[in-house]
Amino acid sequence: MIEKSELKLMYNVEWKMSDVTQTRECVDLAEAMDFAKELNCLVTIKGNGMEIVGLFGADSIKDGKTPDGVDYTWMKRRTQ
Repeated sequence: MIEKSELKLMYNVEWKMSDVTQTRECVDLAEAMDFAKELNCLVTIKGNGMEIVGLFGADSIKDGKTPDGVDYTWMKRRTQ
């Protein structure tokens, strides 16, 4: 039987470059998120039964733009 402490969770970061999907395997979620911030593009992080999609590092919006000047158009839609 494998002990829980021996299990290593892996996370895959996926992104598109020139319409080709690229993938990088990371040893933990922190590494995956740091790598996603370096990429500075829309990514999908998959692992441990979850999936996260987003542009990491966009921590502030001013005049409808992210810190790197990209238009920020996401809007939460509520359904009644």
